[in-house]
Amino acid sequence: MPAKNLILILYFCFLNVNAQSKADQVLGNWLATDNSVAVGVYKSNGEYKARILWFDASKGSGKPMHARLDYQNPDPKLRKRKIIGMEILQGLVYNAHHHVWEKGRIYDASSGRFWDSSVNLTGDGLLKVRGFWKFKWVGKTMTFKKTNHSKFTKL
Repeated sequence: MPAKNLILILYFCFLNVNAQSKADQVLGNWLATDNSVAVGVYKSNGEYKARILWFDASKGSGKPMHARLDYQNPDPKLRKRKIIGMEILQGLVYNAHHHVWEKGRIYDASSGRFWDSSVNLTGDGLLKVRGFWKFKWVGKTMTFKKTNHSKFTKL
């Protein structure tokens, strides 16, 4: 009987480790396929989050990256925070059954709005980030490719 219990415990440990390694595939630095923005995905307190690492300063106002502020934020106290380094994605949790990250909230600094968010990895390793309003079919998807870069310049 103890051998069966040991096998059962090892089986569940293996399943948990395997699911965890799949969940952590989103960790790291990702560059949008249109080369407009780079984000760093990290894990904190069991949820996946992302920060802006770099963006193409020629888009939008044309101000340099280090001078861009979150001026569209609905909270006046946050309008002076820098875009670079800002957390834009939070609350993502991995759904091992469907192999997706869901229940996230993504912030769009250009409009000052939060959207519901989900993330999935394609078979060819692309990260699809979907921001949507109430229903997944009412939204927008951005595609990212994993990168080893830690510093970004004009691409």
